[in-house]
Order: sequence, then structure tokens, then C-alpha cells
Amino acid sequence: MRIKINLILLFTTLCTLISCSSKYQKNNSIKGIWKSVGYGKILKIDSTTYKYFDITDISCLPSKEGNISEIKNAIQISNDTLTVKLGFSDYQYSRIKEFPILCKQNPKNKNDILYNFEVFANTYKNHYAYFELNNVDWDNVYINSKNKINSKSTELDLYLVIKDMLEKLKDNHGSIEPTDEIYELAENKIQSELEDETEELREYGDFEIAGIVADYYIKEDFTKDTWLMKWGKMENNVGYIQIKAMFLYADLNVNDSLVKENGFVSTYMDAFDNLNYEQQIAEEVAGISKLMDTIMQDLKETSHIIIDVRFNGGGQDAVALEILRRFNADRKQIAVKKAKHNNGYTKKTPIYLELAKNPYTKPVYLLTSQQSASATDMIALSSMELNNLKRIGSHTNGAISDALQKNLPNRWHFSVSNEIYTDKNGQIYENIGVPVHYELNYPNDRQTFFRSVANDLEKDKINILKAIEKLLDK
Repeated sequence: MRIKINLILLFTTLCTLISCSSKYQKNNSIKGIWKSVGYGKILKIDSTTYKYFDITDISCLPSKEGNISEIKNAIQISNDTLTVKLGFSDYQYSRIKEFPILCKQNPKNKNDILYNFEVFANTYKNHYAYFELNNVDWDNVYINSKNKINSKSTELDLYLVIKDMLEKLKDNHGSIEPTDEIYELAENKIQSELEDETEELREYGDFEIAGIVADYYIKEDFTKDTWLMKWGKMENNVGYIQIKAMFLYADLNVNDSLVKENGFVSTYMDAFDNLNYEQQIAEEVAGISKLMDTIMQDLKETSHIIIDVRFNGGGQDAVALEILRRFNADRKQIAVKKAKHNNGYTKKTPIYLELAKNPYTKPVYLLTSQQSASATDMIALSSMELNNLKRIGSHTNGAISDALQKNLPNRWHFSVSNEIYTDKNGQIYENIGVPVHYELNYPNDRQTFFRSVANDLEKDKINILKAIEKLLDK
């Protein structure tokens, strides 16, 4: 009997161990419910589709869905952690057992003004990374803003309150996009409250002033197959590259009739939004890479190159790095980023600049100004690791964080700066911008700067060439 009992105990113990092993075995299927580490997202994956949801403490709103084939190549899974790789960034998700209760419930009235305000406020409270850096008292901003609206407030009231909040938060990438009708009403209201200007001054667009400068600088023009960049040679075999934007380079075969009707950028973005994020990045990089192949071949015999991004408001970081790598001889870390998460941050992600097979290693001069923003900040930040590159002009804008895109219940789009970028030594350049090696003291005001350049193009060029001479002498 004793032997029999022991055998039964042994059998029971083995069954228990096997059961426990099965229970705690890691599930390596991508199917399931995933919660982002930071970023406020839920990702639901089944055998054929994926669905993203934006989640706050009080809401769960569908944001994007599609066929699993669109994102499958960007996904890796290990020990119940899902990693989605987009561009040079890795976004981590943890498996959760059940779909959050908020996501199962019928949402409140999607057009309720107070509900929309609270979703916006909760998103900022949880994800804005710069309260401390910008000396923002969030509780004060929240209470004062909430007191301006009530159950009788209109969508126009909501928009104006949020717009005012964004100014107080000093968020470089913070934005709110209402309907066209609400935007026009707000603009008319704001304009009617402004005093008449005593003097009307000439105003320039970013692309316009960039084109004026490039036309004046370039003596031998090699530009072809694009209006987003101009390149060629100045006097004395100096190469010059004017980059107007860090996006719009994908070959999307946009409809010419739609371009005439709605403009290129609007038509391009409509087609661009039909691609998933992985495709967007790949197409943008492919487009700029093709152009840079031509540019570097055209300018390879120059004595040095000037890259002008003073009027460039940004775009895609991946485009900026694809441009800059043409001047890089070895793969190197150029930055680190982390995102706001709970009371701390996500794991740091190193960012690398890839090498070029035949890099241009002669002197390069990057022209920047306070209008050089976003992805243009990124090219300046990354350039700090290139010994053959010097920056001239004035510090960049300092809008370096990525913009976390979200939707309100009423379907307005908004964004929040939720990431902190630093150089590889931990220095933050948000707000203060990336400094230059040679300061030309450009005006901070956008139109004042543009007019100062346009009103004396020769002086602008001479100042640049003198700066280069002094840097060469050092």
C-alpha cells in the first residue's frame, strides 16, 4: 500500500508540474490584446486584421485598423512583449488578458464638449514630457481652462480653450485640428479682435524664401526632377544644396487634375494617408535617397558643400538622416530618445546614423535658423557627431520631440510632445535648439528673418562665406 500511495503522489506531482509548465509557458503568437508601454494605445490583433485604440483614464477610441499584412513585417515578439519597429523607433507592447472595459463600453456622447475637453486634458496629463522643462503648473492650467467651458459651450469655445492651453503648455509639437468650419470661425473671431496694423509688410512663405535664396546663390544649377530641393555650384567650386522640407519625397503618382484643384501638398497627403506607417517611411526614404544619389554625384568634385535648411520646417526624421548619412563614413550613435510613461519614462532607445559607401568627407556647412524645426532640428542634432560638419547661422527651433498623434471623441485630431530626445551624452535641446559653431544672430521672428534675408541677398551670402573662411582658418 505504501508503494502504491507513493506512486500516486509521484503521478500527482508530475501532473501538477506539467500543468504549471503549460500554464506559464510564454505565448509567442502575435494574436491577442496588447497595451503600449507609454503612448496610450491598445493594439488588438486577430488572424487577419489589426485595430489600434487610443486609451486614456476615461476613454477608449478606435484610431486605425487594417489587414495584418500591413504591419506583420514590422512586428517582433519575445516573452509576451510585442515590439513594433517603425523607422528607427521601437515601440513595445505588453500582452494583457482582456480587452479593457472602457473599450467594451458604448462611448459617451462623442460631441459632448466637457467630455472632449477631459479626454484632451487627460492625454496631456499622462503623456506631455515637458511640464518641468517649461515650468508649467499643469493643475493651474487645467483648472483655469476647465472653468472657461460648461454644458452650454460650443465647439468654437472648445477649440479656443484648447488652443489657449497649447500656448500655455509651450508644446512645440502640440496642435489641434478642428473641422474647417470651426477653424474659419475661430480665425474670423481672432482677426476681428486684433487692432489694425499701421503698416503692411511683405510676407514670405517658407518655400518661397528658400527658392529666392537658392536662385541667388547658385551659379551653375544642376536641379532636376524635384521642386523640393535645389542644388548646384556657387563661385569657386562651392557646392550648394537647398532643402525646403523633410517630407513629400515619396513617388505616389498623384493625380495632376487633383493637384491643380487642391494643390500638391493636400493631394499628396491624401494619397500618403492611404499607406501604413511602414510604407510611408519606406517611400519617403526611397524618394530622398534617389535624389541624394544624383546630388552627391553632381557635387562630388566640389571643394566643400553648403547645406541650407534655414527655412525648413521639418517633416520625417528618417528623411533627415538619409540626407545626413551621405556625409558619414562610419555607423555611429547620434542621439537617444525616451517617452513619458506613468511617473517616469520608457526604456531609452539609441538612434544611429548609418554610413554611406562613398561619403563626402570634405568640409560641410549646415545653415540653420530658429525656423529650422522638427526633423530639421534632428539633422542639426545628428550633425554634432560629424567632425567634417560645422553649423552656421543661429540655433534651431528646438522642436525635437516626436508628435504623438491622437483623436478626440468628436474626431478632431490633436498631438502632444511625449518624447525626450538628447544627444548621446544626455544633453536636451528641446526649446533651446541645437547651437551653431558660428553665430549670425538671425531675428527670432519668422517674417522679420525672412525679410532681412530677402531685402539684401548679397549681404546674406557674404556673411555665410565670411563665416566659412573663419571656420576654415581655425
